[in-house]
Amino acid sequence: MLAAVAASLALVVPASAATLAGAWAPLNRCPVDDPAMLAADGATVAALCLSSHAQSGTFTIGSTTLTTGSTDLQLGVLNQGGTYTTVAPSGGAVLGDAVDIPGGLLGLMCPSNIPVVSAICLTLANNPLNRVTATIQSAGAPTGFNLAAGTGAGTPIINLPVKIKLDNPLLGGNCYIGSNSNPIVLKPANLTRPTAKVVRFSPDGTPSATGQQGYLSLSGADQGDSTFAVPRSNGCGLLGILSGAVDLKQGLPSPAGENNLVLTNPVTNLGGFQTPRSFAPTEGQQLSTRWHAAVVG
Repeated sequence: MLAAVAASLALVVPASAATLAGAWAPLNRCPVDDPAMLAADGATVAALCLSSHAQSGTFTIGSTTLTTGSTDLQLGVLNQGGTYTTVAPSGGAVLGDAVDIPGGLLGLMCPSNIPVVSAICLTLANNPLNRVTATIQSAGAPTGFNLAAGTGAGTPIINLPVKIKLDNPLLGGNCYIGSNSNPIVLKPANLTRPTAKVVRFSPDGTPSATGQQGYLSLSGADQGDSTFAVPRSNGCGLLGILSGAVDLKQGLPSPAGENNLVLTNPVTNLGGFQTPRSFAPTEGQQLSTRWHAAVVG
């Protein structure tokens, strides 16, 4: 009966949109219903959930620095004897708030020696059409998760392919820096060693020193990466006519060493069942059932 209830919840409350009770809350986009997660037996392969949330940070491309809003990374993690494989949620591993580009279109592509762009630049001063927002999006599945790096400092924790969506009526709906085929690949590392604690809780999310659920929680250290390159923009304006102006003004492509990411004090949680082997041979299915039972509303 419990499995049937969980299955019906899965139809109406997808993992990408859930609100979870109590200590479950940070794991609200874990892809618990992915076939690879459900197939975990708990003995040879354990299914885990990973979340990493930062309220702010900075993203620098060449000479342009953006102050980021909230960013949220979530993944399923399969642990096979200390070898980790990641599973991305259907909505993408990385979600970020939209942030304003300094100077809007004027700052993004003006002045320009391209006639059509110059004409646009002349109309933008004090014009609401000048505003441009940038949003970081996933551009493929993350790889190379390193648990030891997450508890230490200076070693990349994961490889994150992303792209940046630029939104403005004149840029159209498909203007990006980077793409799925040519992404920005971020490799964030802790800049100092984080503080670690173990959080244990009951199936309903209530904290409990003997709870069957739990996660390792890491905080107190900024994360950063200055090794990534940034490719050209694409799809900006009708038939991509404005992409060249964006590239020229922003110095794209921007080589490795000219760019920088800092995430301010992200809180990272990794866990599921405290002892996955105790739930063999259906650990992944039981993790999904309990996750869905914790959905609020």
